[in-house]
Amino acid sequence: MQQRHTDTSEDIGDIFKAVSLSNKGTSQFVLIHPMDVQMAVFHCADGFLKQLMVTKLSQCQYALPLLVPDPLTQQIEFPLWTFRQINKSWKIRNTNNETISQTQSVYKAETPMVFFFRFGSVSSSKSQLMNSLINEKHNTFFHRNCPGSSRTRVLMDGVVEIAWFCPSGSHDDKFNDCVAFCNLHGDAGDHEKQLQILTEMSSVNVVLLPQLDMNDRSAEKIQNLFRITKPLICLCMEEESTVVKMKKGKFKIGLKDRNQSDVSEELRKTISDCLSESSSTFRLEDVSKHSDIGVDEEDDEDCRRGREAAQQMMSLLEKKDLTEIKESVLPHQGKLWHQWSQKNKELHRPQADMSEMEISRKKTEMNNIRTQQHESNSGRFMKFFIEEMTSNDKHGTFFLKWLRILLDEYISADLSALHHKYNEKWSTVVKLKESHDKSEQLKTEQTELEKISEELQAATFGMEHIMREIGQIYESCSSVKKNKKDLQVHFSSLPNKRVFVLSVLGIQNSGKSTMLNAMFGLQFAVSAGRCTRGAFMQLVRVSDEMKTQVNFDYILVVDTEGLHALELAGRSTRDHDNELATFVGGLGNLTLINIFGENPSEMQDILQIVVQAFIRMKKVRLNPSCVFVHQNISDVTAGEKNMEGRRRLQETLDEMTKLAAEEEVYDAECFSDVIRFDVQKDVKYFAQLWEGSPPMAPPNPNYCENIQELKETIMSHASKSHGMMLTDLKDRIKDLWEALLKERFVFSFRNSLEIAAYRRLESEYSKWTWNLHNTMKETENKLHNKIENKAIHEIDETDLQRELLDPSEEMKKSMSEFFEKDKDKYILIQWKTSFELKISELQENIVRETWRKLTEILQERHLKKEIDAQRTNLENTLFEKSKELASNRIDKADDEETLKKEFDLFWEQSVQKIIRDTPAIKEIDVIGDVRQILSDFYGSVSVDHGDIFSVPSYSGYVKVKISGVTEKDKETFVWLSKEDEAQIKSLVTDVDQHADKEIRSLNIPKKGYNISCIQKLTSYIISRVKKHEEESVKYEFKNEFFIDLVISFWKRANKMITDLHKLFVKANDPKIYAEKKRKEYYKIFQENCHGATSAAIFGKIICQKLKEPIEQSVYKKTARDLADEMRSNCESLNGNRSNLEKHILKTLAEKEDFDKYMNYIHNPRDHFESFIRDEVSQYITDKFSVSVLPKMKENIELLQKKIMKAAHESTEHVQENRGDAGLWLKSFTQKLSDVLIFSEKDLSGVKHDDVDVKLLEDVIRQELPAIMSVISRFNRKTFDEKLDLKDRTDELLINHFCQCCWVQCPFCKATCTNTIENHDGDHNVPFHRVDGINGWHYHKTEYLSSDFCTTLVSSGKMFSVSDNWFPCKEYRNAGGVYAKWSITPDLSELPYWKWFVCRFQKDLEHYYKKTFQGEGEIPAEWRNHKKQDAIQSLDTCF
Repeated sequence: MQQRHTDTSEDIGDIFKAVSLSNKGTSQFVLIHPMDVQMAVFHCADGFLKQLMVTKLSQCQYALPLLVPDPLTQQIEFPLWTFRQINKSWKIRNTNNETISQTQSVYKAETPMVFFFRFGSVSSSKSQLMNSLINEKHNTFFHRNCPGSSRTRVLMDGVVEIAWFCPSGSHDDKFNDCVAFCNLHGDAGDHEKQLQILTEMSSVNVVLLPQLDMNDRSAEKIQNLFRITKPLICLCMEEESTVVKMKKGKFKIGLKDRNQSDVSEELRKTISDCLSESSSTFRLEDVSKHSDIGVDEEDDEDCRRGREAAQQMMSLLEKKDLTEIKESVLPHQGKLWHQWSQKNKELHRPQADMSEMEISRKKTEMNNIRTQQHESNSGRFMKFFIEEMTSNDKHGTFFLKWLRILLDEYISADLSALHHKYNEKWSTVVKLKESHDKSEQLKTEQTELEKISEELQAATFGMEHIMREIGQIYESCSSVKKNKKDLQVHFSSLPNKRVFVLSVLGIQNSGKSTMLNAMFGLQFAVSAGRCTRGAFMQLVRVSDEMKTQVNFDYILVVDTEGLHALELAGRSTRDHDNELATFVGGLGNLTLINIFGENPSEMQDILQIVVQAFIRMKKVRLNPSCVFVHQNISDVTAGEKNMEGRRRLQETLDEMTKLAAEEEVYDAECFSDVIRFDVQKDVKYFAQLWEGSPPMAPPNPNYCENIQELKETIMSHASKSHGMMLTDLKDRIKDLWEALLKERFVFSFRNSLEIAAYRRLESEYSKWTWNLHNTMKETENKLHNKIENKAIHEIDETDLQRELLDPSEEMKKSMSEFFEKDKDKYILIQWKTSFELKISELQENIVRETWRKLTEILQERHLKKEIDAQRTNLENTLFEKSKELASNRIDKADDEETLKKEFDLFWEQSVQKIIRDTPAIKEIDVIGDVRQILSDFYGSVSVDHGDIFSVPSYSGYVKVKISGVTEKDKETFVWLSKEDEAQIKSLVTDVDQHADKEIRSLNIPKKGYNISCIQKLTSYIISRVKKHEEESVKYEFKNEFFIDLVISFWKRANKMITDLHKLFVKANDPKIYAEKKRKEYYKIFQENCHGATSAAIFGKIICQKLKEPIEQSVYKKTARDLADEMRSNCESLNGNRSNLEKHILKTLAEKEDFDKYMNYIHNPRDHFESFIRDEVSQYITDKFSVSVLPKMKENIELLQKKIMKAAHESTEHVQENRGDAGLWLKSFTQKLSDVLIFSEKDLSGVKHDDVDVKLLEDVIRQELPAIMSVISRFNRKTFDEKLDLKDRTDELLINHFCQCCWVQCPFCKATCTNTIENHDGDHNVPFHRVDGINGWHYHKTEYLSSDFCTTLVSSGKMFSVSDNWFPCKEYRNAGGVYAKWSITPDLSELPYWKWFVCRFQKDLEHYYKKTFQGEGEIPAEWRNHKKQDAIQSLDTCF
């Protein structure tokens, strides 16, 4: 057994040798004393950092530097500035055993002070002994036995630290009153100045002595202390005695071999006895009165100037009652502000019968209040503050700090007294209630309690109120649009940085502000008896290092007032809490839900409010996240308990979700249906803030760890968020506030950020689609040329899709960049998929439409075959005959006049013969054809018909739509409602616009008129009307409606069709065509007569034939180039549809043409198209010489180069293949087949057997410039005439801008601004109009409505649809178009329409045969809007 426990190895050790071993000299590092680190930072810090350090040390119940020797000069500094923000609270008992609470700033608190120091070197720790007196569980003073301490220290000798003991009012307090303890570090004999100051100021001196010796160098100092009357306690290292009273006020306590706690208790009792007999008090501020020490406040000039300015400002508050201060020095927040707020609330929550007149009156009253605010005297207090803040001096920050300090000091005493008074009165009320006393005394006491509560609110005065006053000054200046006379304030904006918004929500006094201050080093008010009221925010800058992990520059921390605030008792606390939760939840990217304690019912109530707020966010497409913070949990280390807590929280949240979902009418079964939430990661349990009982308890280290964990969770959420720009935050606050002011948040919320982002997306979409259309137009043009040239005989859709591959890839890249790099990419992402699908659908539609057009051209080519053959035959016959005539005259030497006469005679004879052999083009009778087709449908058609576009009512055209009723009964007169009339009007307009578009697409100038187009469009009109009848309408149309609609339309279209057909006749009548060619053939005749070569004549013929195709190509290309240019340079056309509408409204206002306004209101598409045509026409006229001509010439030059290149390559091709002129012509036309409509068939009758191919290229080079010169000599008029309608610049732009939504608001006729036709979701517009513009009027009156839709839908008014009445608030219930519109309640109506109604009041009244009177009377305030105001308002609103 013995052998088993003995080390048998060779290295048998010796314990005595091992113990004597040392590692001295082998250590790789030197321990640095923690207090040296603290003091090194303190010495290097500026005044603000020093103050922050000392404030934090005080919060952690650590001792604070009181006197600090400079490490280089040994000059002693008193850092008074660092104490200015520290307050201490304590409780004492008076002679009646009543507890009295006190809160004082430490720099002015008058308390006893006990001064500890030592002479020489002592074995016991003075600091440790002091800790046992103050708090034996906490190291208030750092001492040699603390973790991390080292034997040597460099910067602490001579430093005096101070700490306070604050009693809690209990019977086991160590001292009965607040006591200051000062501790001089190092040998007091070496620091005479510190010793002198503090022994003079102390109430009791405590000295630690190694051994009393008469010869000691400190003996004289000890002797002096012993002689003075001030109490002295000597702690002797070498004595074992208990307390010995040497004489009055002089005590000795031995420390040698004694129990530490016994010594501590004896010392405490002795100090207490000394203090009870002493009236001496210590005031920290008085230390600065001693000479030979520096005071930081006096040495720092900026600090001194800041204090002086703050004191000067505070002097303005002297002799003012605290409860009346705010009203006197902050006039903008007084009664006027409360009146304005009340009016604003009434305005946003109108009564059922509130008219536009009443709304206008309230707005006028609010403006008057703002004017009164603006005209009110700002007062010396605010003037002084603003002057100091705008002086740009360095002391500004010190001024703010000082002002905060002095304000807290100013109100603290009165506020403390009011709190005491409130508590006494509250106790009295409680006792009376408990005794069931219902006498008048209870009512009186309750009234007095309410009065004290109001005084408490009035007495609360801090920096936040001054800032709020500046806000009100800004609001008043902004409202009247000018600065105050007595106060010139220059407001500027913060840089538009990206921020992550962190908000907090929880019950009152649950530690929200404390948590935020601890987490981010902020300064939300938690002292001076103030709880947070309203919402306050502070910016936290993100470090450069952190910016690599997050996508923003600042964290914006929002602290809010607590839920269940006692001050709201008697008001609707629940509504207030719901509104607060909604505001905070909508504002924050992340919301901290702060739950205090473990009361299940209280937690349940808070959670329901929170869940309801998040459901609202979900319904308005805001997606914040949340983290639950469960504070004041006693045992946060128990994992099982935490898991159980999380499970219970999840169950409660799910239960609350169901309850809240019922209230908000939302489908949600559990909390995760509402918001992204991970119960494992997003629930934090916090330890109690204090480790022990306040006021002496230090912060709990576990609380600090919990804070850090929470901060890491917040940053984890933040790293996945994009935050928002400050300007966007401003809009978000406005949107939330506007919606909260109204009764129904979800219905009223208008997401400005989403709207702005969507508008940018629409603008980009407009660019993408324009590029796609442009590319396909180029392709269509090339293929059109090839079809006309018979180079291709069929069109394959896959070939067209191939043409879009490259631009499609570029567009996808552009889309991807936009969605990834835009500042609002996190908002835009919700539409990415739908827009990708729309782009894909658009591509398919473009390809399909282009294929359809080209297929039609192929079909037209077959139809035109006969006409083309006739024309070619005509030309070739004339050519051959003129050539034959010329060959007979080659040897005759006649003059030019003779030649001309002979040619003219020949020409007349030849043309007459051709005309006799060619069938003439018939005259057309459109209306006759229409009557013939209608007779096929309806039998005989009468000659007299009404113009359906101008009838005052459609009642005569309809009959009752009821099954089982005889046809005779159906024919009885039907009274149509206003909505029915509007529906039929819309149908007529829709049919007219569609049919008109179809006629324009028929290309009559090229194909000629054909009765088939009448048949096709008449069938469309009839089927469209039948479809309308099948919808949920109460009537059906008589035959007269169909007949009149068709005839009315064709009467309007008759002139256009006739004019277009004349163009066809002009182009294809053989006589006209021959006359056009006369000069051309006379030149050929002359050349033949003069013996020109075949090559020269053939080359000239080619150039003559090229003239018209070149002209067409150049004009088309120039038109497309111009459209591109206008999309970039023309203000009205360089954006999306909303931008175009803004310019239309501006133009309408400038011209003040009522008829055009009515066309815009009732036929918006027609007006848009007219406006685009006018814009294009004006642009071409204005830019003709600087843009159109240069483009034309550039395109001519490019085409000339292509033609010469084709001629050269064709010549080379013939030489290589030893071909003839036929091969050359074939090659030449093929090379130009996608550029020009020019093919071999154009020269099929021209003989070219004897043409020398080698000379052809030179002939074309010589002749072509003359042709090009003729083409380039064009003017403004010919530019439009030479182009087909579909190829004109205006039609290209119309096709781009007008392929969008044209659905109009059923109330005010505002047109949906969505740029996509048949878009998903609701129709909407940024601003609605006055309903009377559309003829809406009050029931059974002749009064036009002066309401805006956006105010109607928040009112209690009703409206009628087909004799059924619906509340305006529930307008969607009316069904049909009403159900598909999103109309958000909004009081920011566009001034433009107010001006319009006032300017054209008489015109509107005449138009609708009604008046703006009675309920529809126009508010007087509207007449203040000038035309220029109306036009300017468009820029801010679109």
